[in-house]
Amino acid sequence: MGRNPKGRSFLLLLSLCVLSSLVPIHGKKQGDEKDLIKRLPGQPPIEFNHYGGYVTIDESVGRAFYYYFAEARQNKDSMPLLLWLNGGPGCSSFGIGAMQELGPFRVHSDRKTLYRNKFAWNIAANVLFLESPAGVGFSYSNTTADYRTNGDSKTAEDNYVFLLNWLERFPEYKNRDFFISGESYAGHYVPQLAHNILFNNKKANKTIINLKGIIIGNAAINSETDERGMYEYFATHALISQETWYAIQKYCDFLPNVTQVSQCKSAKLDAENEVFPHIDIYDIYAPRCLSFNLTSRLKKTNIMELDPCGEYYVHAYLNREDVQEALHANVTKLDHDWEECSEVIHPWGDSPPTVLPLLQEFMSNGLRVWVYSGDTDGRLPVTSTQRSLSKMGLPTKSPWRPWFLGGEVGGYVQVYEGDLTFATVRGAGHKVPISRPGRALSLIFHFLAGSLLPYK
Repeated sequence: MGRNPKGRSFLLLLSLCVLSSLVPIHGKKQGDEKDLIKRLPGQPPIEFNHYGGYVTIDESVGRAFYYYFAEARQNKDSMPLLLWLNGGPGCSSFGIGAMQELGPFRVHSDRKTLYRNKFAWNIAANVLFLESPAGVGFSYSNTTADYRTNGDSKTAEDNYVFLLNWLERFPEYKNRDFFISGESYAGHYVPQLAHNILFNNKKANKTIINLKGIIIGNAAINSETDERGMYEYFATHALISQETWYAIQKYCDFLPNVTQVSQCKSAKLDAENEVFPHIDIYDIYAPRCLSFNLTSRLKKTNIMELDPCGEYYVHAYLNREDVQEALHANVTKLDHDWEECSEVIHPWGDSPPTVLPLLQEFMSNGLRVWVYSGDTDGRLPVTSTQRSLSKMGLPTKSPWRPWFLGGEVGGYVQVYEGDLTFATVRGAGHKVPISRPGRALSLIFHFLAGSLLPYK
């Protein structure tokens, strides 16, 4: 094959962004000044503004969502606005998404200092992280009944209200190209929010929010195939016995709202006992955080090497009073610690079994739709996503092929009619930007540009 100028351009751009001088921001300040983060404890020098604070969702009940916003490292006035959502439901887009995956910083093992993420997505966009629904992360409600009534519809409505109110605070982004991204159960959040945006734009007969596309990774999008594909992945990756797999195939019907026979329940339990206690199901080849890995000493860091204990460093850092003060977080002094995944919200009742019709809706409205899958995730694995997308019955536009970064296969990609792109990320787990940060950044660059992932 010939040389790939697009691939070289990406690597050059990445190098320039990473090596850019750290020049303080001067001149006209934007956004809400009270939300400007002056400096986080242990933070290295930076060349961009970042903000954190609360946006009121419902004043009558005292419901407010916490956000963190990192403006683009360069050319922020021309870069798109990208919203990131984590899933769960109930997990923190700030503590996971920003502080462990794609935000500008990672937490050192000493739990006191931060270091730069050279693959942060604010190289490619202005990135907004939202903690929702109420009860997740630093987001809260003064009405405890809110924590018992969370669900997909309410979350989508609240997220839309958040965006409207946030854009009033940051009006310079009102007409900016806007994209929504997320992973895991955000496979529900992202399409449902996008649907609300489209609906309200049409209702008003004008562009209220300039939505251009969505991208979801290792996403829950169709419950039947999500679950069936998980057990199939276990079997094809030597995680469960053949006897267990045969029993699952024989006795289990994965259709929603179907009562499973006792033999199916027993086979599923056998599978879970064979897999879950022994490995990280979200990244099956990754090391686990063991007691001897944990240290309060400062370890040598390498952004390319996965530290399995990162979530513990983040938990300790975000529960420090000085950190919360710098973030403008926990202003109401919540009666619980910040947690990566909420222990406050109650069981999730409103969860439709599929969002595939929403993806069809977006394609018919000309939105860019990308779905990606880290191929070492065992919880919402590539087999699940492939099965789910096949339910849509879309003709192939561009056949399955490898895509490349730095001369190596970054994964595989297939494009369907209607411009739905499905891409895998080789060697990545459930949280792709943690395990393969360079490939994740290449993916988001090409998604935002609407360009093909590079050939070799």
